Amino acid sequence: MRSNQKQRGFTLIELMIVVVIVGILGAVALPSYQDYVRRGRIAEGLAALSDTKVKMEQWYQDHRTYAAGGIGTYPCGAGLPGIRSFAIDCPTANDNNLTIRATGYAAANLDGFVYTINEAGSRTSATPWGNSATCWIDKKGAC
Repeated sequence: MRSNQKQRGFTLIELMIVVVIVGILGAVALPSYQDYVRRGRIAEGLAALSDTKVKMEQWYQDHRTYAAGGIGTYPCGAGLPGIRSFAIDCPTANDNNLTIRATGYAAANLDGFVYTINEAGSRTSATPWGNSATCWIDKKGAC
């Protein structure tokens, strides 16, 4: 009586084929997803850099210098809320010169990403993608 019933389930070879297909899809999808997340974090850092530039220009208008001092909260290095992927600092901030730098955190998979902007609006990038440029590189092959 049992020999007339169909067996239900998967054979081992069918299961192995599914595992191989899922592995191949994962090997293709995971790097693409990581690149997508990295580009989103870069956009966050560049937005913070631009925002800091505007605040530093406002500081300059109020104090006639880019240097710290005077009344009010100094906008560079004041701990920007919500920025988790980049450290923003001002390595050059004196009477007439300003450089604002965003350095990517290794924990955010942004080790080696450095973006700068100066008082004249000149932008530079250094990325582990093997290129440095006089613009902000936000994805591979950009600029």
